[in-house]
Amino acid sequence: MITATMPTYARIDLAFAKGESVYLFTADGRRYLDFGCGIAVTGLGHCHPHLVHALQEQAGRLWHVSNLYRIPEQERLAERLVAASFADTVFFANSGAEAVECGLKMVRKYHDDTGHPERYRVITFASAFHGRTLATISAGRQPKHIAGFAPLVEGFDQVPFGDLDAVRAAIGRETAAILVEPIIGESGVRPAPAGFLRGLRELADQNGLLLFFDEVQTGFGRTGTLFAYEGEGAAPDVMATAKQIAGGFPMGACLATEKAAVGMVAGAHGSTFGGNPLACAVANAALDVVLEPGFLPHVRAMGAYLRERLEALSRSNSRVIEEVRGRGLMMGVKTRCPNAEMIDALRAHGLITVSAGDNVVRVYPPLIVERPHIDEAMEIFMKACAELGARAG
Repeated sequence: MITATMPTYARIDLAFAKGESVYLFTADGRRYLDFGCGIAVTGLGHCHPHLVHALQEQAGRLWHVSNLYRIPEQERLAERLVAASFADTVFFANSGAEAVECGLKMVRKYHDDTGHPERYRVITFASAFHGRTLATISAGRQPKHIAGFAPLVEGFDQVPFGDLDAVRAAIGRETAAILVEPIIGESGVRPAPAGFLRGLRELADQNGLLLFFDEVQTGFGRTGTLFAYEGEGAAPDVMATAKQIAGGFPMGACLATEKAAVGMVAGAHGSTFGGNPLACAVANAALDVVLEPGFLPHVRAMGAYLRERLEALSRSNSRVIEEVRGRGLMMGVKTRCPNAEMIDALRAHGLITVSAGDNVVRVYPPLIVERPHIDEAMEIFMKACAELGARAG
């Protein structure tokens, strides 16, 4: 008999009653250090006072009016994102998948409006994850996501991640854009090879294509800069982002240059809830915190310390840990045992992490993390490694 909640998740038998800063608590008082952040969402920790205040204040004033009217909070957020990024304009949605969908429509509309309607295909990369809609699973084309959902949405050509020659060979007269994650997240926390994104920028410029970055997971400080592209020397034409944008309030955004957004006129795209006053009030508050002087340098410092501690852990537990990878506070630990066993062992000792492909454990602490929290996490990792190492013999 089917459950009242549709059984699309293999849920862990654990429920949390409240969150505070970097910790989660169950109803019976058990405390967990949260280094999963709701899959890279609660970047400012749980119940950040500035976000709580903004939410409560806006909730008492106005929740929703629809995009039939001007929304001052939305206009302010868009102006701030434009000022802080490559972009000239922003469309607000409710999720990362919706932000990617907006970008996919945009690149087709751009070529149609500039006299090349035959250009509609998008080059994507093996192991990519761009969301769970029909178009985004077709873009990612991972077997576990597309099984049972044929026929896929037409228009995507997939090549190996990091292979510029393969990208070059895949470009044809129907190619419209290149869609890439600066760091492959869901499939193992794999940063793009050095120079790869710059190479894609050059190929896009040489062939009249749009370069589309999926920064749903890497955006808003996770890698130590506001957006990951800033550390790569290559800016996109279009970028999808979400997750940390509002600290846990559901929201997404698609940023673009004026050139790329030429076709996004009235009626070209829309969203009932996207960018409503409540969401934008919280997102503006989250941006207040992330843009404070010293905040991103703190993230970089904590990212360097986390990597240092994880690499030391790997060296002393090489029978259990194979590799440490990632950037900033977006780290992955590839284990020799099944990653689910590591995640279970960590959770048993009070540390929350998240699985990823390639047998990786995602270690995504809140961006407000301090050295003592990282030390606490490493103590738990040591206990888990000792248990798993003994079990392996």
